[in-house]
This record gives sequence, C-alpha cells and structure tokens, in this order.
Amino acid sequence: MPYQTRDDLPESVRHVLPAHAQDIFKEAFNSAIKEYQDPKKRRDNSNPEQVAFRVAWAAVEKVYRKGEDGKWVTK
Repeated sequence: MPYQTRDDLPESVRHVLPAHAQDIFKEAFNSAIKEYQDPKKRRDNSNPEQVAFRVAWAAVEKVYRKGEDGKWVTK
C-alpha cells in the first residue's frame, strides 16, 4: 500500500524520523512497493511490503544516521 502523505506513515516511522527523512522513506517505499510486486524481482520469498520497508530504511540511512542521543540527524 503506497503512502500518500507523511501522516499515512506508520507511527514507528513518524515518531522517530525528522520530516525530510519521512519524505525520503515515503518516496523510497512507494517506489519499491511498485517495483517488487513482481516475485521475479525479489531475491527471497519476502512479500513486497517487507522488501519496500527494507529499501525505504536503506534510503533514509544514506542521508541520515542515528545520533548518540538516539535522534536521527543528517550525515
């Protein structure tokens, strides 16, 4: 299920990531969910949503890191 707005994101994402990181997550998730609907494009038997979550978090981690205080900050 693609996310239309930041408010649609799971609480586990909304409450820990800054707004820009939420945008990155949303866009990466939406792109991946479309891409990995085809089982041939997945390496394992994961469902498309699981794959999309992994892709989205990886996209966030390219730009952000978790600080010593536990908050996500830009690299």
